[in-house]
Amino acid sequence: MTAVDIGLPRRLVEFTVDGRTVSVPEGSTILDACAALGISIPTLCWGDTLQPRNACRVCMVEVEGSRTLVPSCSRQVAPGMVVRTDSERTRRSRKVVLELLASSADLSTTPQVGEWMAECGARPERFGPPEPPADDHDERRPGEHEEPDGSAAATVRQDAKVDNDLYVRDYGKCILCYKCVDACGQQWQNTFAISVAGRGFDARISTEFARPLPESACVYCGNCIEVCPTGALSFKTEFDMRGEGTWDESRQQQTTTVCTFCGVGCNLTLHTQDNEIVRVTSPHDSSVGHGNLCIKGRFGWQHVQNRERKGEP
Repeated sequence: MTAVDIGLPRRLVEFTVDGRTVSVPEGSTILDACAALGISIPTLCWGDTLQPRNACRVCMVEVEGSRTLVPSCSRQVAPGMVVRTDSERTRRSRKVVLELLASSADLSTTPQVGEWMAECGARPERFGPPEPPADDHDERRPGEHEEPDGSAAATVRQDAKVDNDLYVRDYGKCILCYKCVDACGQQWQNTFAISVAGRGFDARISTEFARPLPESACVYCGNCIEVCPTGALSFKTEFDMRGEGTWDESRQQQTTTVCTFCGVGCNLTLHTQDNEIVRVTSPHDSSVGHGNLCIKGRFGWQHVQNRERKGEP
């Protein structure tokens, strides 16, 4: 029996995972326990600074006695529970979910998803070629659908929304994980500038009445970018550099420092490429901001380097 420490000292709960009997602190989720044990379970909608939404369904595992698969990100470990993370049933479920997500959204900038798809043999192309991008997503109403002819896979492909100089919303990559909504809403910022509009396949992240971001309640904290798992939200710097073909994370360095705009003491991680800041994140284990920043901390680094004056003496 193995005792695993994944938090503050609590009463230990014994359960079995993949044939291995272990003990973990009471209140741990299956995902927490497996991560501490070195068992990898893929997930897209889970975030270490947010409450789980159970939206992506990639982390489903098999629990003995349960009629259906259960989301490991939110199901807490119970005494005597028997969990299988890599059964035929879980592999088949993961394969289908990844195929559906990859056929409907652009996952090209989603970390690790290529590895997961290769591991489970996911083939999103079996649904057919993707439909062409549409520019009417924000105008669609529930029930107003055209009958598909089955020749192409329905997608959320659309042009990126570039309506400000700080960040870009590329909803062709959105999988509706709700993380941005939660970060903007009651879990962190309490601005409620964005929410889910529409129903069914036409559901989408939108501002009130689909107004441009500068006309919404957005305060440009960028905390939605911090938690986005697919790159649907990104710094405009990153978006532009990807378009130019110059974005290269292998050449980027990260330096953690303290924000100097006020006395709160938020930690900043500066991502630099070719000696220029290209984006700013914040450590999620920081006791001050837990990965969250304000507009100054997230975007207030332009004075360090003025791109318009680049090359001047």
